[in-house]
Amino acid sequence: MRRGVIRVLASLILVLALAAGGYMGLKTSTEKDVVSDNARLAAQATELQADRQRIGELDRASRAARRQAETDAKGRADELGKTMTDAVKAADAKASKATPTPTPGASMGPVKPYDGPVPTSCAQYTGHQAAGCALLLAGGFGLDQMPCLSKLWTKESKWNVTAKNSSSGAYGIPQALPGSKMATVGSDWQTSAETQIKWGLGYIKGRYGTPCGAWSHSQATGWY
Repeated sequence: MRRGVIRVLASLILVLALAAGGYMGLKTSTEKDVVSDNARLAAQATELQADRQRIGELDRASRAARRQAETDAKGRADELGKTMTDAVKAADAKASKATPTPTPGASMGPVKPYDGPVPTSCAQYTGHQAAGCALLLAGGFGLDQMPCLSKLWTKESKWNVTAKNSSSGAYGIPQALPGSKMATVGSDWQTSAETQIKWGLGYIKGRYGTPCGAWSHSQATGWY
């Protein structure tokens, strides 16, 4: 009986020892798995942080390259603009040397005297030419200058207030270039024959002396 009890107790002890060993083995395996998982997660976090850092560096490099490209483009545009400005200035200087500027009251060459009929009064003219004749006399010119003025502005604009040169942009009866120059006489320069004629007579007097001087120049060069 005693031996049987001992054997039973021994069996129980053996079972308990095996169970404890299995539990310890399971616990050790689980702990190893947890440690392995933690290590793997830590490695992934490190890799993710490295990826973020690389992306940040690439983004900063991209922004810097973009800023540098914009700076370079602006520099090239400024340089091109300066080159174009210098070219325009050089062309203007060359043109001014090639085309002498007449002194006030003088024409570019001898004035061909008008030898045609001279009107006896402004009543011989109508429309804008009649107004031009009256303003001519008011400006201190003689009636002998009216035929030249008539021919000059008939050639330039046919005495049309709104005449515009499609190539140069010259405007009005006297073909002022630009037309806005006539604003020095009146703000209605775009529609007023009187304003345009006054400006034109002042221009002729200052540049050629007389309408016949301007007409002579126009015959010789095609412009005045």
